[in-house]
Amino acid sequence: MATAGKVIKCKAAVAWEPNKPLVIEEIEVAPPQANEVRIKIVATGVCHTDLYHLFEGMHKDGFPAVLGHEGAGIVESVGPGVTEFQPGDKVIPLFISQCKQCRFCKSPKTNQCEKGWAADRHDVMASAESRFTCKGKKVLQFMGTSTFSQYTVMNQMAVAKVDPAAPLDKVCLLGCGVCTGFGAAVNTAKVEPGSTCAVFGLGAIGLAAVMGCKAAGAKRIIAVDINPEKFEKAKVFGATEFVNPNDHNKPISQVLVEMTDGGVDYSLECIGNVEIMCSALESCVKGWGVSVIIGWTNLRDISTRPIQLIAGRKWTGSLFGGFKSRDGVPEMVKAYLDKKLKLDEFITHNMTLDQVNDAIELMKQGKW
Repeated sequence: MATAGKVIKCKAAVAWEPNKPLVIEEIEVAPPQANEVRIKIVATGVCHTDLYHLFEGMHKDGFPAVLGHEGAGIVESVGPGVTEFQPGDKVIPLFISQCKQCRFCKSPKTNQCEKGWAADRHDVMASAESRFTCKGKKVLQFMGTSTFSQYTVMNQMAVAKVDPAAPLDKVCLLGCGVCTGFGAAVNTAKVEPGSTCAVFGLGAIGLAAVMGCKAAGAKRIIAVDINPEKFEKAKVFGATEFVNPNDHNKPISQVLVEMTDGGVDYSLECIGNVEIMCSALESCVKGWGVSVIIGWTNLRDISTRPIQLIAGRKWTGSLFGGFKSRDGVPEMVKAYLDKKLKLDEFITHNMTLDQVNDAIELMKQGKW
């Protein structure tokens, strides 16, 4: 392409400091270096983890940055040593790399990888390496991706090539939320046919977890949220019952235990609230109940009484739904194209990059 090897000037939403609106700026995106690809971002979702970095998990070293990590685009150019990608390929940037060489990548037990941005510092959530500059300053790359930009540069080990037929404005959701929730049910919890599940929080990840429970053959899927308007949407994805904690004067775990003759087989926490993580665990049946923490937070400690675990419950976490990123995302795209996975139903608004602050406000308010 005519832009290959040159600096590209484009628009991006820059977070200059915590707790402030993003600013649409013209930034410079340098050409890809060895083993890197430069991607034209076509579509991106907004995720609560972007908000977490901006409003809660703020660290002064994490700014300025371009947020966004749930995108899809087209390869514009490739750097030296790149063999898997070529200009024109449809791709999804990945916030979890898959180098295929480290001990984690070689193990079937995890989808984590020793390489990539997360190998540096989890508290900042922004890579020290960046190909972005704005007004003479280096701008950090959020979670190694930065999809709130018209162009981004990624290491090839954190990019998934997808089917050329994939609609990028839909499959971008597989870059985070849908894979995270769906995989937590199918890969991490390993929900069994005929089982009873509870899903806490009905944002995109929670709805994807509901969809995963249904795909795994769960008989009862109890959706838990304080917004009753969300139940109709949850039903679309397979929820069978709805519980609003505000309707009860007893702990939600007690309500669920009473509803299910001793507790659910599987519970999935999709909010990032440590109290609810404990409630989700306590709603599980003793002996074999499995509770999965999916919601992202890193601000507070979590605690439970040891008897909860001694009695046979298992408490575990799930990152990106347990999918090995470069292998799993193209398979999920195929499942969508084969009509075995819902994506269109997750999309509530179509907005431009210029409206990114409006999109963030809608997410903060839980507006659909």
